[in-house]
Amino acid sequence: MAMKLFVPREREGGETRVAASPDTVRKLAGLGAEIVVEAGAGEASRMTDPAFEAAGARIGSAEDAREADVVLKVRRPNAREISSYKRGAVVIAIMDPYGNEADVKAMGDAGLTAFAMELMPRITRAQVMDVLSSQANLAGYQAVLDAAAEFDRAFPMMMTAAGTVPAARVFVMGAGVAGLQAIATARRLGAVVTATDVRPAAKEQVESLGAKFIAVEDEEFKAAETAGGYAKQMSAEYQAKQAELTASHIAKQDVVITTALIPGRPAPRLVTRAMVESMKPGSVIVDLAVERGGNVEGAVPGEVAQVGPARIVGHLNVAGRIAATASLLYAKNIAAFLETLIDKDAKALKLDLAEELQKATALTHDGRVVHPAFLSVEDETPVPVSEGEDASAAAEVEAGSEKKPEGEA
Repeated sequence: MAMKLFVPREREGGETRVAASPDTVRKLAGLGAEIVVEAGAGEASRMTDPAFEAAGARIGSAEDAREADVVLKVRRPNAREISSYKRGAVVIAIMDPYGNEADVKAMGDAGLTAFAMELMPRITRAQVMDVLSSQANLAGYQAVLDAAAEFDRAFPMMMTAAGTVPAARVFVMGAGVAGLQAIATARRLGAVVTATDVRPAAKEQVESLGAKFIAVEDEEFKAAETAGGYAKQMSAEYQAKQAELTASHIAKQDVVITTALIPGRPAPRLVTRAMVESMKPGSVIVDLAVERGGNVEGAVPGEVAQVGPARIVGHLNVAGRIAATASLLYAKNIAAFLETLIDKDAKALKLDLAEELQKATALTHDGRVVHPAFLSVEDETPVPVSEGEDASAAAEVEAGSEKKPEGEA
């Protein structure tokens, strides 16, 4: 019997992405999967039902979820969706598990094997599956476009017969995937760009894109990175010096883009109300971490808020604002991971939670929570496939996200 795959329409409000594309449907069908795509699932991403059909999928309804062996999603399934899946089904999505432990447990109680794509280890063979990078890259690009849309002046310097228009000054806080793309995009638009990051290695990356690096570069800063490339916790004295430098710099900027978002933790506060108040009239701040509490004091999720002289842009699901591109990349990420779960000869699922990628991303399996970061206090014994592993594994997963601070922004 063929492995049955289901791609639903996303139920989360404002979610425009879809977890498959005609290209990935064609590839997965070639691996023996029988694929059903819910009618209209790709409409907001410019992927039509006829395109999915031409690639080998059948267009169905939400009822088809009941027969699926594998469900591919963008967002974690809600309670109603969970109840419609058969016991033993594999669900792969961006699960956003931190702070949503009850939902993780619900998937375990329903007998689902749930894989969280954002917990994918950052190793060479998993680069094609790295949803944090693929989606953050687009968020960084879109952040600059959103800033330009709100800014009431041109970005590039223009020399005209009527006079010279100065270039906009853009400051990017955080030089991970989203930040570096924001720098590159702002530079393409002609802005004068500066950037900051807590990792010394970021200086070279920032400067390679033509931006100026802003940081207190003392001896503590030079030693602020572990051998694995992760950021160390800085002293209170250093943080105070850096905050003073940042505050004076922000006051001179036209646009500030903040990208610091670490999965599982509240977003760090980078820009205070006082800093916002110090900016020039008409300034714009884009907060890519607004879904996790925000990097900017005064940011409002889902709104463009006027705070003193500046507008703070707090759009949600920024990658989803360019859904057609975001879906193509996400679909490739998720299909590449699913391919590792399929026995090519038998053309059937072959789970092995001791395997490196599955071990890092599996949240629930066989009726229980299995990821060490989400085991309940009452049940801290890992399942047999994870014997010998302790809570440090969870710390490694989080640390892996810290390497590129914006995480799923």
